[in-house]
Amino acid sequence: MQLLDNVRGNYRFFTGIAPYSGGVRAAPGYEVVHATLCQPIPYRQGFAQIQAHLNDVGRPLDALCAVELRSPQPFSFAGFIEFNNGYRDLLAELNLLVGEHNPIARTNIAPAIAPPPEPSLYGFSYTIPNPELVVPTFIVAGAGDLDDQADLTPAAIVRAGETSVDAMHAKAVVVLAEMAARLNGLGLAWQNVTTANIYTIQPLHPILEQPIFSTMASAASTHGVHWHYSYPPIAGLEFEMDVRSVRREIWL
Repeated sequence: MQLLDNVRGNYRFFTGIAPYSGGVRAAPGYEVVHATLCQPIPYRQGFAQIQAHLNDVGRPLDALCAVELRSPQPFSFAGFIEFNNGYRDLLAELNLLVGEHNPIARTNIAPAIAPPPEPSLYGFSYTIPNPELVVPTFIVAGAGDLDDQADLTPAAIVRAGETSVDAMHAKAVVVLAEMAARLNGLGLAWQNVTTANIYTIQPLHPILEQPIFSTMASAASTHGVHWHYSYPPIAGLEFEMDVRSVRREIWL
């Protein structure tokens, strides 16, 4: 994994796998803005809305640095790979790749209640100039309970088929370690995080104090965590997280 520059987009990205990067942080003199849609829309249509919004704020499409998707239900591993191929092809068509790398971070989950009828855009992030901002603004991509995020096979699932408190603890430990690794890759740490999202339908309270709050330390004790009653994007996974820190949150 490497920390690379997206010069056209005014951000740096921590390399990940083909469909998404591990995370992004604004380049010096810029900040990341996070936008949430009041209602998700089909994701291909959503990219047109992203383009329109960026035009309105005077930014190029290259400024897009992160995407949040919502799916009707968890994919099979094969279905997830197929979806990822189409998604990456769209980014390539839009000239958003940096060489062979996909710089754009992504979270993709499936709401347990009232999911959208098709994969949809829920939110996105982009860079804008802000030469006065000195604190880092960043997005870390979603990660689920896989021992190896690049191994999209059932064999990689942590404690596959188990949802006991002990199993969920083990799953959370792995995901928290992945969040920490991505933060470190961006030159950041837990104390820089201001928003942490957790996606699971399993009871969260038994694993909040240990390992979640104990690992996140001040990021959790100060800002808490946001629990989305949702499934990770692949059937068989039970726990997903993403984290970020921005100074501007907008709703569209």
